[in-house]
Amino acid sequence: MKEPENLPPIGDRQILIDLVTKKMPFGKYSGRLLCDLPVHYLEWFQRKGFPEGKLGMQLSTLYEIKINGLGEILFKLKKMMGRR
Repeated sequence: MKEPENLPPIGDRQILIDLVTKKMPFGKYSGRLLCDLPVHYLEWFQRKGFPEGKLGMQLSTLYEIKINGLGEILFKLKKMMGRR
């Protein structure tokens, strides 16, 4: 069965799903869903350096989504996933 053309590749989808389901593991916003982190916090990481590994990639991706005005994608996905 062929995938619909308007969906991102599977790996990219998983990144987006993680952004609306995974929580920040440390810091001021510990326990908050990654997608709910404020832009100023992501900007701080961008200036100081994102953490190593998967979390750093997730935060960097989230930063790019938010500063480019694409947050609606996460809002819709979060709603589809049953998150508030």
